[in-house]
Amino acid sequence: MRFEAGAEEEFETACGLLVARLVRWAGEQGLLVDGFMAEAALDYRHRATVDGRLGLWEPRQVEELLLSWLPEQVTELPGEERADAPGTLRALLRYLHAAQLADPRGPALEDSLAAVDVVAERYPAAMADRTRWGLAKFWAMTAAEQGVDVLDGAALQRFAERAQRGEVGYDQQALDAIMERRLTGRALSSVARAEPQLPVMLPPDSELRRRAEASAIVVQLRGLAEWAGPDGRAVTAAGRLRMADARELVDVLGTGDKAEGVRSSADLPRLGLLVEWAKKARLVRVAKGRLCAVARARPVLADPLQLWLRAFEACFEMRQALIGARSGWHVESMFFDAYEDVLEDVLNTLYSLPYPMPWPRLRDSVHLAYRARFQLDGGLDIQHRMWFEHADRDLRTVLDTLAELGAIKRDRGMADPVFLDVDLAAEPELPEGMPPELAELLGAAGVTPDPAAQERDRRLREELTAGPVELLRLTELGTRALRQRLLAVGRDAPLVGELAHAPAAGLLGVLADDYDPDAAGVELAGWIAARGERDAALRQLTEAVRSMPFRVRAQAMLAVLLTALPDGEGERLLRGLRGDAALAPLVLTALAHHELLSPEDMTDAEHLLVLAENLLQLVELAGGVDGVEEVLRDQGPEARDAVAAALDSAHPDRAGLEELGQLAARALRTPAARLGRARKRRSTAGKSGRKRHR
Repeated sequence: MRFEAGAEEEFETACGLLVARLVRWAGEQGLLVDGFMAEAALDYRHRATVDGRLGLWEPRQVEELLLSWLPEQVTELPGEERADAPGTLRALLRYLHAAQLADPRGPALEDSLAAVDVVAERYPAAMADRTRWGLAKFWAMTAAEQGVDVLDGAALQRFAERAQRGEVGYDQQALDAIMERRLTGRALSSVARAEPQLPVMLPPDSELRRRAEASAIVVQLRGLAEWAGPDGRAVTAAGRLRMADARELVDVLGTGDKAEGVRSSADLPRLGLLVEWAKKARLVRVAKGRLCAVARARPVLADPLQLWLRAFEACFEMRQALIGARSGWHVESMFFDAYEDVLEDVLNTLYSLPYPMPWPRLRDSVHLAYRARFQLDGGLDIQHRMWFEHADRDLRTVLDTLAELGAIKRDRGMADPVFLDVDLAAEPELPEGMPPELAELLGAAGVTPDPAAQERDRRLREELTAGPVELLRLTELGTRALRQRLLAVGRDAPLVGELAHAPAAGLLGVLADDYDPDAAGVELAGWIAARGERDAALRQLTEAVRSMPFRVRAQAMLAVLLTALPDGEGERLLRGLRGDAALAPLVLTALAHHELLSPEDMTDAEHLLVLAENLLQLVELAGGVDGVEEVLRDQGPEARDAVAAALDSAHPDRAGLEELGQLAARALRTPAARLGRARKRRSTAGKSGRKRHR
């Protein structure tokens, strides 16, 4: 239910299978579904969202699909029957829940359907709004409105040539809006997939609240707001504290600033930082010449954890206060110019890392980002080194502040070997000792070594292996705060324990998709413990596998039980299910795949079950009818014999075997009756005949 951004073939396969099953199910339920619109919805979740989770639909995704993605991507030509996109989305949501594919971390079905209802009335107007169209759709619709058959390539080419010569009328205002959206990166087609994050473990908020209360920054920010009070303290015309008040506040907060002989509060750096921090955190504000506590911040001031989180969030707005130039004699660094983006990337890099990040590795990764952003050449001249050093100093200043807040922790030690294996070269690098002929061939293809990048990598590895280095990691408070930010922008940030009340199928599906074995073991143990009686919980889990209609997913869910249950319990559980008529094919396949069952240990009947299971999973994985038939044809007589044996097996999925027999009969041009005891395939509803264009 999630695919990497570059896994287009795999996604298309899954999308086709999912839509085909959806259409068939909808027909059985008496629901109308437009297959093309269903594909477009899944395309949106895969291609235009940062997380790519096909089974999770929050209100923001519902709204974005209906009001932005479909208007941008889907062309409905004049005179063409309009598809019911909201109705198709409702059917898709119902099917995801019925087939146990919905992500349990998402809204309840009723809430998702309600979100569709809220947006549905605005959908027709959004589809008709030309400023929401994509560029290709704009020109296709313009051509169609002027009588051009857009399905005729030659006619469309002639229209394009006339448009280039300025002989075609069009809506200039709409085109300008479309181009602005493209150039500013606001088009959904430009959304980049974020890297998945590993699951994290956090203590309860009560413990995090205790740690937040111990933060000196939290104490000082609260003290500052209480000192200002609702009536406020007078400030100068420039908005600064009066010097007498500043001296008093230095003592109240214990900032350590030396106030003797200072004539302006602007010359008290620590106090000035705290005041600016409190402003950015919306704890105090300047109004009518006075610095006042914000009344709405009282609940935040009373909760140490919420106050700490507010202070953390404010760090992203404190560029000027932390690293801005103090006078005209100084200039800002590259980090200053890219402050929020780089800070976000740095913290996201630290998030969920199993090992602390060595500073040299983090530093050089940020340097690569600077090179790309500011288009620096590959040289390491004196000027570039100076720029990087300036940016490094500013980054360390911000990291110092985050460490003082308690968001990151610094230690010294040896870098974990995992950080030595990643190539940071900006350009492709040829292996040492490569034959000259091959190097010449790759060079002709544009694959050439970058000496500067190779030198950077060499020096980095020397630095990481020479001795102890500074190591950075997020604290649990920092992890809690950053996870909140990740979720706010729609990224997936699994938290061990959040699935304790998920349905069994949802639990196993998420563990199979997103969790590493160790985190999966902890999550599964917590889920079982929450149900009290262990045997009953295990029965729920195995029943979820039994009822999963997609065999490849059922296999992955069963593999979770095999690998995540402790002390060999998974193997014992599966061996106990070896005689279960419904689960035996999956169980035998899992045990064999993990080398816990050899071919010699299986009976002839079990061999047939495994063979049939592999072929049925092939049907799901090969990309629909054409893909399966191609694979079968490539195998020739061997495929004929394998399918015949599978059809004679005792595999419980008789409907799947019928489909397999029909596919094999077409691919191998062999009557289905000669392939085994395959029964006549039941007819299923096909996709809508209406055509859409993207």
